[in-house]
Amino acid sequence: MATQASEQVSAILLISCPDQKGLVHTVTQFIYTNGGNVIDIEQHVDRREGRFFMRVEWDLADFVIPRESLAGAFEKALATPLQMDWQLFYSDIKPRMAIFVSKHDHCLFDLLARYQSHEWDAEIPLVISNHPDLERSATNLGIKFVHIPVTKDNKAEAELQQRELLKQYNIDFIVLARYMQILSDDFIRSYPNQIINIHHSFLPAFPGARPYHSAYERGVKIIGATSHYVTAELDAGPIIEQDVEHVRHTDDVDDLVRKGRDVEKVVLSRAIWRHLNRQVLVYNNRTVVFGN
Repeated sequence: MATQASEQVSAILLISCPDQKGLVHTVTQFIYTNGGNVIDIEQHVDRREGRFFMRVEWDLADFVIPRESLAGAFEKALATPLQMDWQLFYSDIKPRMAIFVSKHDHCLFDLLARYQSHEWDAEIPLVISNHPDLERSATNLGIKFVHIPVTKDNKAEAELQQRELLKQYNIDFIVLARYMQILSDDFIRSYPNQIINIHHSFLPAFPGARPYHSAYERGVKIIGATSHYVTAELDAGPIIEQDVEHVRHTDDVDDLVRKGRDVEKVVLSRAIWRHLNRQVLVYNNRTVVFGN
């Protein structure tokens, strides 16, 4: 019986290295020589940095190098000689995502709806919150919900408990769905470019707990949201996705909040989609984002 397209397994390589002539040919020739068929490819050269970036995906149906040997073969043949930083993924391995949330529910509800409708090829086995309010939204879908209160006095202990849970559930990456706690540098270093955050784009012009009210007082004409990987510098990590929503003079604070929440949901979901589909390369606190 012929293999259905939905059952085909592919490999995905993300590559970053010093730029030189012939890199596209060299990589695709390695795939072709070993029986692979390229099904998607995109590349970019940062001329200022002299850096080459590539995302290439190929069908493994006739590929002659076994999966357990592919990483070593690529490292020896291309990565080491060409000074490549690279990551290898397989389409049939579902990433495992944990969600951190506080009391704001709009992003969590959106993520769970997309998960329930099978929009994402991912697993969500765990939701962690510093408040108990949203427990049923997770447990109704068979997702483990763990309430871990966080205070100034127990922050280190709380993070240790969180990290133990992440290890127990084999979590690959974390989404902060309006999790209103600052993670420690040590926690962040344990998950480099594996923690995705969402925030309103008013920072630093409109900091604090009431940014929409401040924006309203200033009469802004657009509001927006930014999704980024988390780094030790607060809200300054590599940006994955951004968008804006227009504001009219007739809009009051409630309208700004509503529009802001809508754009936050969309921007966060797009960032997660790109992460899941291995479309993001990070270099020097910036991102190269492949795909449409």
